[in-house]
Amino acid sequence: MRRGPGLAATAVAVTAVTAVTAVGCDDGARPDLVVKGTPPATAYSGPLHVPAGRPDGSGPRALRLASGAAGRALECDGEIFDGSGPDGWSASDGGATPEEGLALYFDMVRPEQPDHGYRAERTEPDRVLYSYDVGGRTKVAVVVARDQQDRPGWGPETNASCDPAELPAGFTDTTGWEIWTDRRGRRVPVTALSSSPGSAHCGRQSAHFLTLDDRRYARDPDGVLERDGLLRAPYRARAGMPADAHDTGYHLRGRRLWLTDDRMTAYVRTAAGVEAWPLLKQGAGCD
Repeated sequence: MRRGPGLAATAVAVTAVTAVTAVGCDDGARPDLVVKGTPPATAYSGPLHVPAGRPDGSGPRALRLASGAAGRALECDGEIFDGSGPDGWSASDGGATPEEGLALYFDMVRPEQPDHGYRAERTEPDRVLYSYDVGGRTKVAVVVARDQQDRPGWGPETNASCDPAELPAGFTDTTGWEIWTDRRGRRVPVTALSSSPGSAHCGRQSAHFLTLDDRRYARDPDGVLERDGLLRAPYRARAGMPADAHDTGYHLRGRRLWLTDDRMTAYVRTAAGVEAWPLLKQGAGCD
C-alpha cells in the first residue's frame, strides 16, 4: 500500500493551499492557477499523447491505462489513486490558451484536488503537461490538448493523481478526506486506512465509518446502524481494552486505533476511554 511521508507544499506547489473551488473559464484562469515553480531534478520525458484506454475493472493498472500520459507523469510514493481520459465539451467551452484549458478541467470535472499552484512541466505545440508538485515530485498531472476530435479549443485530455495522503495537509484538511498518521507521523494512504462520517441523506450522520484494508468498522452512538441490522456486534461507547490488543500506531485527532489479531473489532482509544467499533455486515449500502 502507498505510504505518504510527512508532506509540505513547496515553492513549486504554493505554500498556502486553500479550499477547492471550481475554476471556470468565464472569468479567465485564476492568477495563481499556474505558477512558475521550480523544475524538478528529473522532468517527465515521455510522450504527452498516449491514447487513453477503456479497460475493464478497476485498480492501479486500469487507472494507468485510462489516464494516458498524465498517469505516466506521476511520481507517487505508491500506486496511482485516480485518473481518466478525455471528456467532451462544446465549441463555446474550449479555452483559447492552455491555461484556460486547465481551468476548464476544474470547471468540468470538479476534482477533489488542489485547484491552483500548477507548473507547466512540458509544452508542445498542441499539448501541455501541468503538474502539481509536492517536495519536487508530481502528485497531480493534467495534460491539456488543442483541437481534439469533436473537442475544439484547449481542454483536458488526461488527468491523474496520487493518493490524497500525498497531498499537503493544508489542502486535505479542507476536503472530506480524513488522513490518519502512523506512529512516526507519516500520513497513511486512504487506500490503506480511511474514515468518514455517515451521510445525512441516509439518516446516519451520527455514525462514523472506518475502513482498514478490506474491513469496515463503525461507530454508532445513536444506534442508527444497529437499528437497521447492519452491525455484526453492538457498538460499545465504553469498553475494556482486551489484553491481546495492540496499538497500531495509527491516530487521528485524539483517536488511536488498537486491534486484536482477529480484527473483529476496532478499539479506538480517546481521552475519555476506549470505544469498541464493530465490523459492518456486507452490503451496508448508503453510508
